Amino acid sequence: MALTSGTAFACALPPSVILTLPTGHYITGAALTVGLTAVLGALSHRLPSLTPVTLLERRVLVPGAVSSYIGFLGFLGLILIGLFGSRDPMHNLMTLVFWTGVWIAIPLGSMLMGNLWRPINPWTGPVRIARTLIGRTGSIGLSRCGHLPAILGYAGFVWFQMVSLSPDDPAVLALTALAYWGVIFVLAVLEGEDWLEQGEFLTVLLGMIAKVSPLWLRIDGNRARLMAGWPGAQVLASPPLTPSATIFVTLALAALTFDGLAETFWWQALIGENPLEPTGRSGVMVQNTIGLLAVWVLTLTLILGVIALGRRLGGAGFATGPVMLSFLAIAAGYHAAHYLVMLLTAGQYTLAALNDPFFVGEAWLGLPPFYVSFGFLTDPSVMPLIYAAQFVAILGAHLLAVVLALKLAGQGARPLAHLPLTALMVAYTVLGLWLLSTARTG
Repeated sequence: MALTSGTAFACALPPSVILTLPTGHYITGAALTVGLTAVLGALSHRLPSLTPVTLLERRVLVPGAVSSYIGFLGFLGLILIGLFGSRDPMHNLMTLVFWTGVWIAIPLGSMLMGNLWRPINPWTGPVRIARTLIGRTGSIGLSRCGHLPAILGYAGFVWFQMVSLSPDDPAVLALTALAYWGVIFVLAVLEGEDWLEQGEFLTVLLGMIAKVSPLWLRIDGNRARLMAGWPGAQVLASPPLTPSATIFVTLALAALTFDGLAETFWWQALIGENPLEPTGRSGVMVQNTIGLLAVWVLTLTLILGVIALGRRLGGAGFATGPVMLSFLAIAAGYHAAHYLVMLLTAGQYTLAALNDPFFVGEAWLGLPPFYVSFGFLTDPSVMPLIYAAQFVAILGAHLLAVVLALKLAGQGARPLAHLPLTALMVAYTVLGLWLLSTARTG
């Protein structure tokens, strides 16, 4: 089996590829967004109810703790591979499985099939058995902090991914992941496993993204029900986001925005970098750190400001708290669009490594030897499909967010109440399309 190698860049794994959305698609997408948004606003009273239905009900066959133990064992295996395996990120399962599996494939799958992270997260089982062994049943009051621990964890992760020097180094990633697991494990043992739902950033983020899925599992005791509904039906059934959860969502949006922005020639020029002769991560750590923080503050200010303006225009009938839930759809759609190409490129390395983990010519998955190829990125019959998928993800997320916002804002609000929020969502969509269309370094 022969694998091509390349230089990693800001998204941590795939070799540098300049990929831009055609300008025509970008302009058309922006125009369609504005037009369809106006139509949805005018027909808000006719929007579907999004009521979910039960497709199947069965007894739980594999307890969540058991699947979590399996996830934990897999995590330990990846840590060992990261520490003692190849230092080439394209030939090490630690980097490949984390960046393409945990960070891309699981979120994308969760948008379609419900929360895929919950049963395999590596904390639930170990925390449960640890609390049982030491006889601990209480908490230390950490839940009163809300989502603050998850915010700190996510902010640290985003900085590690986009700014730090070696996010794709297998040993560095393994040590960072192990240290993070240890901190969360201790806190969860002290507080209880339910705390993970608000204190561990991957659990929080993937749980939020999964709320746009048309399929999901609802577990009540030892019974599991497969539910189906319109995308976003779970969002409508969720309680309003707390202030700390709202900050977490704005961080998710800001992180995706800056991840795309930092690759653009525009940003490179702004910080004095030549995109054709980059100085490397070490030369722009301060600039990118400030930029990331600035985008987060700007995102938080704009969203809260627009919601406050809508409240002022809409009167008492405008429900401020629930409206923030609509941005979960945008976060999910942008994640899908932004990381699609990385999944198609680095995903090939991951599949090859899973098929032959030790690179000795084996075929654990039964696949024949194959070459990792990026040729499809220049294929005129394939690229329009990729462009279309990115376009649909962003536009679809925007339209779903508008539907949810109109329903969550409250029927008693004045008509003008929805205009500021709609305008912001249109601007956000145009920004997302621009990030895909403009020249980038990777």
